[in-house]
Amino acid sequence: MEHTQDTYDTEPRAAAGQQEPGYDVVVVGGGAAGLNAALTLGRARRTVLLVDAGQQRNAPAHSMHNYLGHEGIAPADFLALARQEVARFGTRTVQASVVAAERAGDGHFAVSLDNGTVVRGRRLLLATGLVDELPDVPGIAERWARDVLHCPYCHGWEVRDQAIGILATGPVGVEQALLWSQWSEDITLFTHVGPPLDDTARARLAARNVRVVEGEAVRLDVRDDRLRGVVLADGRCPEVSHLVVAPRFTARLEGLAGLDVETTELRLFGQVAGEHVVTTPQGATSTEGVYAAGNVTSLTETVIGSAAAGLMAAAAINLDLIAEDTRRGVAAAAPTAA
Repeated sequence: MEHTQDTYDTEPRAAAGQQEPGYDVVVVGGGAAGLNAALTLGRARRTVLLVDAGQQRNAPAHSMHNYLGHEGIAPADFLALARQEVARFGTRTVQASVVAAERAGDGHFAVSLDNGTVVRGRRLLLATGLVDELPDVPGIAERWARDVLHCPYCHGWEVRDQAIGILATGPVGVEQALLWSQWSEDITLFTHVGPPLDDTARARLAARNVRVVEGEAVRLDVRDDRLRGVVLADGRCPEVSHLVVAPRFTARLEGLAGLDVETTELRLFGQVAGEHVVTTPQGATSTEGVYAAGNVTSLTETVIGSAAAGLMAAAAINLDLIAEDTRRGVAAAAPTAA
């Protein structure tokens, strides 16, 4: 994704290895969750640094959907609008990646960036998103978010009534096939490396007119820059125009191990779908002062949900800071013992 020159603060505030002045909140991650959190905190008159590594998950997609008021907008255009809005309220944004983060001796957090600077925040918000770990079949990674898909709510309308294949990598494959049959009557489930189908699964698939093709996929058939089919180990190549896969969703936590936030597995239909950060409904993690929002904590969340989570976490952080400042004010005003 290209970034305009005025999107980011390119002037360093401190020499490499030196610490910058502290912020109320350092937000790590510049997607919908991080941007909406930064907007909310800026409007609450907080000093905010937004650290954006430019690794937005939906960058390869042509458009984003189910975001009221932004239906069909290109992800890059959405980000450009959001960044302009955030900048109006004083948030500073820097394009960088976090290489280390830890609590400093004074209770604040020290965040080391790959540009050599160390930034400090009273609170941290992790909005780093997730990494899609795709099935190891040649061609899938190259076609990802083009004609290899995973979410019908993101792409189903655009591929309605077309020939859609489902690549089973576990029990969730059957559920994916049933779900996608709402958008097309031409659905093929490739059993691939999924578990054997029992009579109940086959009856459910038949009830929704889903075809079943046995055999392991070895590569995709791509011609003229279009997906044409799935090549099986025995040489067969059933035709499809789009292929649905089930990635493993893993929270993006590079450089953040020093914060020691709790993570846990997510299971969908008996299949491990990934690992995410554990939070309260307001976004608080197991580490005091560290919050999280968006796909890093809710692996199946959409863009609009991630934005809403950013708002909720930002409001919780603001209340947390108010409570801390109030305690300090009360302590400072208390008479000293004679």
